[in-house]
Order: sequence, then structure tokens, then C-alpha cells
Amino acid sequence: MTTELGPPASDGASHADPAPAGPEAIEFLSGVHDRTAAGIAAAVSRRIRSGALTPGTRLPTVREVSRALKVSPATVNQAWRALAAAGAIVARGRAGTFVATLPHPAPITAAGRYQRLHSHSDNNFRIDLSRGVPDPALLPDLTAALRALGGEDAIDDLSATYLGEAVLPELEATVRADWPMRAERFTVLDGALDAIDRLLTAHVHLGDAVLVENPCFPPFLDLLARMGARPIPVGMDESGPLPAELAQAAHRHAPTALLLQPRAQNPTGASLSAARVREIAEILAAAPLLIIEDDHSDGIAHSPIRSLGSRLPDRTVHIRSYSKSHGADLRLAVAGGPAAYLDPIIERRMLGPGWTSRLLQRVLLHMLTDDTARTTVATARTTYRARANALRKALHHRDLPVPRGDGINLWLPVIDENAAMISLAAAGIKAAPGGPFEVTDHPHTDHLRLTIATLHDTEIDPLATRLAVAAAAAPAYRRIRRG
Repeated sequence: MTTELGPPASDGASHADPAPAGPEAIEFLSGVHDRTAAGIAAAVSRRIRSGALTPGTRLPTVREVSRALKVSPATVNQAWRALAAAGAIVARGRAGTFVATLPHPAPITAAGRYQRLHSHSDNNFRIDLSRGVPDPALLPDLTAALRALGGEDAIDDLSATYLGEAVLPELEATVRADWPMRAERFTVLDGALDAIDRLLTAHVHLGDAVLVENPCFPPFLDLLARMGARPIPVGMDESGPLPAELAQAAHRHAPTALLLQPRAQNPTGASLSAARVREIAEILAAAPLLIIEDDHSDGIAHSPIRSLGSRLPDRTVHIRSYSKSHGADLRLAVAGGPAAYLDPIIERRMLGPGWTSRLLQRVLLHMLTDDTARTTVATARTTYRARANALRKALHHRDLPVPRGDGINLWLPVIDENAAMISLAAAGIKAAPGGPFEVTDHPHTDHLRLTIATLHDTEIDPLATRLAVAAAAAPAYRRIRRG
């Protein structure tokens, strides 16, 4: 027997059935096409946000919805509980369930995927492949940039005022020169995740479907979870999201946004091909959704940057981060795209941090135009590629092929994630578990993410041997005991 959402009535409460829900509450059922718990929750959420279901409206009971949609009461009850947890509806015992006055996502107290990914100390490992960060020795000299900006020229009208443009004009001119799409507006934010967080907050709402790559960068999934949005996984190959899966997901879920990394995708290293850009653009041509591109490896990726904005410029915001190429502590990323998507972020930001330090923007501008800094970044790009290729080759010789990719990460298939992690830990090696990157709870195969940024030549061959052993490790319950 399925229990209705909400606490039982008190001893003094009436046991009479509540009055039936109003017509506006019943009407939404006709628009529910996805009859999973998530689909029902999303349909109710959209009606609440649009004003079709006003605060205080009594919703149908679980049984009424179950009969109308021809689904099990357990499915409806799961949807109702998700909406209640998100603050969209409230149960009042036998009186019924009502649209809440101020629906908003409830705080999430459990550790997110990104936190789980970095939850253990790195001090006990002789080789750490888990961190996803660049080699500090291959970053441009920050002190040289600061010395070059020293003196009176470091403080001018822009640095001493709360007014003026948020983006240093010289920096905008520099990035605009090789931007991969026509951009109506540019702004500088405090890193790629800050930019993505602000875009999602401004343009994605509770219950909205957002298309994401699968596997996916864990912080993207954490951000969507905290705002009550639904990540819709789209499988990948070496050229990016699979067109057939993307078309099916776009048709079935009516997504509000697509979030992707166009090159050196984390964790797989995949990069969009020119043909894939054309295919995806054709699929999304009639879909009114925001496209967010996170080019997190500019400067250190060998693949040319390809943007959906070259074909869909009115719906694409492209984000270029400098954390891996010039230093994470700069906290700088440039976002360029349509004013309709970026202006709300710029205006809202003026009520908080206002802008990203123009002094830091000058530091970045110097490193983008200084010959020595540019040579350092080019050297890093070549070095990372050599390290990744050397490890792939060594793994291939041990019958463990890894798809060719770009950037500083490898996506290693293993028989069992936990067994592989334990095997590596016993050898003093740490890798990132693949689970937090997977959108679905039960992926078909297990993986580890390996960051090769700091590997030295002498470490690669013995490391490949240990990785091959770990990839073949199986948990105790899978082992066959021979008598």
C-alpha cells in the first residue's frame, strides 16, 4: 500500500476526505509526457514557475494522479516527495498537498561529487594522478608579470574607481581577436565554474532539464543538483556528444540548456570535430535552449577550438578559462556570447563583487602578450602531449588501450573501480574514481581518471605496469576460488 505524502492527521483532525483539487491543478496532467517520477516532478515545477499553479493551490492526491497518468502510486509519491524536498510543495496532513508560497531548492547537506572526488589526503601517495591540475613548473612566471606591471602605471583611473567597464578594454580586444564565434558581449568572471554557476542560476530553474555529457565534470552535476535541475546524460565518443542520443534527449525532455566542454573534455579528453559541430547544430537548430561551452584547457590543448556558437551564435555562451594554462589562483575566465544571456549576469554581479580585479586582468593580459610567457605556455602544451602519449603507448603495450584524447587527463577503463583504487593505493599511487563523473548511477563500465600533468619520463613505464594490474583487479566476490 502506498502512503500519501505528508504527516498523519492529529487525533482531533477530521477524517473526511479533502475537497477535490481545483481545475487548474488537474489540468497540468494533460501536459505530462514523461511519466517517470522525474518527469512528473518537472511538469509540476514548470507549472508552478509559470504561475499556472499559484501558491496555495491544492494538488491532486497521489491516487488521483496515479489514475490519470496510469502510473503506479509509488512513482507519483516519489515525484511529490522530490517536490516537497525542493520546497515547491507542502503537505498539510489530511488537508492535502499545496503549492508552497516561496518554492526554492532545499539545501543539500550530503557531500557533493566534487567533494567526494577530493576527500582524501594526498600526502601518503608517492604518485598522485587524482588532482586534475597543471604542473606548477610549466606555468608562466607570475612574478615576472607583476614586476612588469609595477610602478605608477599599475594604478590608473580604472583601478581606483567603482565605475567604468568591468572588462579591461585591452583584454577584451585581445581575446576577441581569436574568439571562436561572433560575441555580442564579453565579461570576465572568477573562473569557469563561477561563470557557469551564474549562467545556470540566471537561466535554469527548478525542475528544468539540462543536457550534459556523460561522463561529465562533477562540479557541473553538483551545481545542477543544488538548484533542483535535472541532468540528462548524453553519451560521447572521441568527437564529442553522440548525435543520436542528443537528438533523442532533446526531443524527449525539452531541455533548457546544454552544458559541454568542446575540447580536452574532462575526464575523457574528447574534442568536438568539425563534422560533429555541424551535426549538433542541425539537431539543436529549432530547440530554444542555452548552450554553455566551457573551454577549460585553452592554451594547453592541441585540438583547435570548435564552437557551436559558429553556427548558433544567438544561443551560445563560450567560456575560456586560464586556470590550467596560466595559473588557477588568478581565478580568471572570459565569457562571450549574446547580450540577452550575459547582461543579467553582469547587472546582478554589480550588486555583489561588482567585477573581477582589473589588476589581475592586467596580469593576464601581460602573460597573453608577452613572448616569454607565450613560449612557456607553448612548452607546457607540448610537454603534456608528450607525457600523455607516452603513457598511452606504454598502456597499449600492456594490452590496455586508452582512446586518444587531448589535455592533461586520461580515462582508464577498469574491471572494478574500487578494486583498482585499492590496488593502486597499495603501490602508493592515487587516481580519481570514475564514479563521480558518471551521470547515471550504474554505468556499463568502470573507469579511473588519471591526470598526467606532473608525470616524469622515468615514472611512466613502471606506472603503466601498475595501472595494468589495477585495471584487471576484481573485487573478492567476483573471484573464482579453485579448490
